[in-house]
Amino acid sequence: MEHVAVNPWASLAYLIAGVCFILALRGLSSPATSQRGNRYGMIGMTIAVVTTLLTHVPMIAAQMQACITEAPGSTISSLPICGPTFLTTHIAWITVLEILAAIGIGAVIGLVTAKRIAMTDMPQLVAAFHSLVGLAAVLVAAAAFLNPVAFGIADAAGQILTVSRIEMGLGIAIGAITFSGSVIAFLKLNGNMGGKPIMLPGRHVINLAVLAAIIGLVAYFTQDQSAWVFWTITALSFAIGFLLIIPIGGADMPVVVSMLNSYSGWAAAAMGFTLHNSAMIITGALVGSSGAILSYIMCKAMNRSFISVIAGGFGAEAATGDGEAKEQRPWKRGSAEDAAFLLQQAEQVIIVPGYGMAVAQAQHALREMGDKLKEHGVRVKYAIHPVAGRMPGHMNVLLAEANVPYDDVFELEDINGEFAQTDVAFVIGANDVTNPAAKTDKTSPIYGMPVLDVEKAKTVLFIKRSMGGVGYAGVDNDVFYMDNTMMLLADAKKMVEEIVKSLD
Repeated sequence: MEHVAVNPWASLAYLIAGVCFILALRGLSSPATSQRGNRYGMIGMTIAVVTTLLTHVPMIAAQMQACITEAPGSTISSLPICGPTFLTTHIAWITVLEILAAIGIGAVIGLVTAKRIAMTDMPQLVAAFHSLVGLAAVLVAAAAFLNPVAFGIADAAGQILTVSRIEMGLGIAIGAITFSGSVIAFLKLNGNMGGKPIMLPGRHVINLAVLAAIIGLVAYFTQDQSAWVFWTITALSFAIGFLLIIPIGGADMPVVVSMLNSYSGWAAAAMGFTLHNSAMIITGALVGSSGAILSYIMCKAMNRSFISVIAGGFGAEAATGDGEAKEQRPWKRGSAEDAAFLLQQAEQVIIVPGYGMAVAQAQHALREMGDKLKEHGVRVKYAIHPVAGRMPGHMNVLLAEANVPYDDVFELEDINGEFAQTDVAFVIGANDVTNPAAKTDKTSPIYGMPVLDVEKAKTVLFIKRSMGGVGYAGVDNDVFYMDNTMMLLADAKKMVEEIVKSLD
């Protein structure tokens, strides 16, 4: 069966959609332009979906007509290529109304989820979305394998084309890895699994063996399309996704989220080739490449090896911390009134937000505190660590939500040198990203990760719920026990609100 000629107008529409996706990524690179970027993304996806709907039914009709032409005098049901399978798959199931109904159901689920989800749960939501993209790729590949004629990837004998076998093998492998890896990431981010690395005996040998088996089977699949080959690739890919993510500790989870985002893009691109859909190829390639670049940038910012992270914590050692704060060490406790006095007397205050601020939803109260301090003539700046929170840009989004001026927000490399000349470092719910053990303790799971040098400030005000808790990486923080640190033990939002009242 010959391939149906591509509609040039559809190609143009997909090209426009691709341009919109590029503009969306550009807009999402900054909080100031993120809303515009989202709009471009929505426009691009609308163009892609509508174009697919308008071209899908005519393409089916053309394929059926091509079958009749190739076998004149035969009925549709008697044709080997366009027989009952073709009819039941395309005519009975894939209709415009059913597609619109599916889109409507998905839109309702997405709208309700977006309305209800808290910002603290956004990393888990992103991981869950990645898992769905990976699972979709697996299901599409399985459908194409079971009925290649319906997808236009079979030859006259009903055998899957060699190039399509390569696309299918890569798509299902990447999709399955994305799905199982994202499930583990979700469980870790959601607290169902601990944040410490889980080190399996001989994990590197196991991982390399499974990856080699997958690559070998994908190559063999190009010569033999037996069902056992396809399903073995699927099973091994699900397994390696699980094995790659469980050894990665909590401190590296933001990198994992962006890495899985990249995987989901490549899985979508591979399935785009199978479906002959240029919009999926463009979108998947954009998501895959941008996710890979972001992962690389974050690894570089954290002094991590990009290869070691994507290889499943290669070279990582089990955490040696006991997971509990060392309460027997002396520490100094302060009140909201004490904090307000110190903040008012300062010339410069650097605020360091962390995941605890997100949990308490304290960003609005924090912005109000910053405004009050500015009224007293205090210079206020915000320091954002590359992995503050549990996904890239988490803290930036929260501060933007509270209308914190973009000019007041600084990245680690731009502000770390100012702590030594700062009167007060105000740490709210951050732990691992301010832990000096990352610079000195080679046995620490966060060793080598650049951290904010808050301990160099004249005074450190550190808000956390209790002295018994530790950071996501499961290690204690020496800053708690330093002479220049005052611990403010309370819910972050309540403590900041009390400080604001004291400033009045």
